[in-house]
Amino acid sequence: YNQVFKPEQDEAFFERRLRDRIATLVLVARIENVAVGFFIGFELRPGVYFSWLSGVFPDARRMGIATQLLCAAADWAKTEGYQTIRFECTNKHRPMLHFGIAQEYSIVGIRYDSELHENMIIFERSLV
Repeated sequence: YNQVFKPEQDEAFFERRLRDRIATLVLVARIENVAVGFFIGFELRPGVYFSWLSGVFPDARRMGIATQLLCAAADWAKTEGYQTIRFECTNKHRPMLHFGIAQEYSIVGIRYDSELHENMIIFERSLV
């Protein structure tokens, strides 16, 4: 995480965020046994799986790693009985906006994040 995003977070941040979550999934993408990306998700509510956090190291971008991670997570969520997968991103994160559209996610809403002080674009895709 800290090699992809700022500000850095400690282990306690993830422990707090994932505590008491249902169906937590953590995936790590590797090239020759070196971690190059990750996915973390959990159940948002019954039937809806939430892609909370994912990232790919800068040197490994544009290699299809994010697509593979999200597809693997969606396949897993579908086999677990979820009908929808969702993720959010800030309006200023243009590559992720393009990625969501390219992966056939629909923009289903906008919400204001009081912690980031920004609008979040909400993407969803049916798994059925």
